[in-house]
Amino acid sequence: MNTNKNWNGRPYFPISQFYKDKFGEKVYKVPISVAETCPNREGLKGMKVCNFCDVWGSAAFPEFRDLEVKNQIEVTKNRMARRFKAKKFLVYFQAYTNTFSKTSRLKKQFDIAAQFEDVLGFVVGTRPDCISRAVFDLWNDYIQKKLFVSVELGVQSFNEKQLLWMDRGHTAELSIKAIHKIRDNCPEIDLGIHLMFGLPGETDEDIILAAKKCSALPINNVKIHNLHVLKNTTLEKDYLAGSFTPITREEYTRQTGLFLQYLRPDIAVHRLAAVASRHEELVAPEWAKSKLDNYQFIIDYLKNNKLYQSQMI
Repeated sequence: MNTNKNWNGRPYFPISQFYKDKFGEKVYKVPISVAETCPNREGLKGMKVCNFCDVWGSAAFPEFRDLEVKNQIEVTKNRMARRFKAKKFLVYFQAYTNTFSKTSRLKKQFDIAAQFEDVLGFVVGTRPDCISRAVFDLWNDYIQKKLFVSVELGVQSFNEKQLLWMDRGHTAELSIKAIHKIRDNCPEIDLGIHLMFGLPGETDEDIILAAKKCSALPINNVKIHNLHVLKNTTLEKDYLAGSFTPITREEYTRQTGLFLQYLRPDIAVHRLAAVASRHEELVAPEWAKSKLDNYQFIIDYLKNNKLYQSQMI
């Protein structure tokens, strides 16, 4: 273990530690669904729906999506307060693409979230091709109001062939330009990206390159996903046809360890693996159902092999 890192004995820098360092206490994200679509679902410029995306657009609690924003926040926040004794929160605008609609609509939603005294700020999920001057001005306005504003950009891969296979509708080059554009226009924003592992033909060189690109970019955090198959997706058809095989937990764990070794030490990691929150919609692999077991499996692998974040830098 690298003793120069204050990660409380962990072999990586978890986002929970970042929040605790910044806010002085544990902070929980409250996911809400306000965006209704994205460029892919609208078929803009001939786009298709991403092959892995289900009808919920990554919403954590789709059963609450028909509630008003204020009610969504209240219901989920109260649930977390009861379960985790949580006291401070960030409202996570999670599903679909939250900067795809009018900026004035997002501002109203921000205003509603900001009314809660125990809400410290927002986390906004969006895409590299859905940013604008108006959005930058909005984010900066709330930062000036001393609210925490974080943006999670759905990059998914830096491999152009993999992005085409996923039907993402944007390039890796565009992702890199978007990251720099956000940082240049919003220097104080907390900026993160999403990446997926377990893509067809993915090599160790791809994993290392992804980590090196992250380390060279002006980002604060990264969230990695294990690609899994959900019902009613294009990926399900490929899986049933035998043209796609999901990654095993062992291989994904090895890739995660490799990625972390080449990742800059100050980049916080949101999680080590994704989980299918709606088990009835998971097609494969079965291991994508278990959050805690997978986390412990990866941690044990890292510690047993004496691997840690930034080890190879």
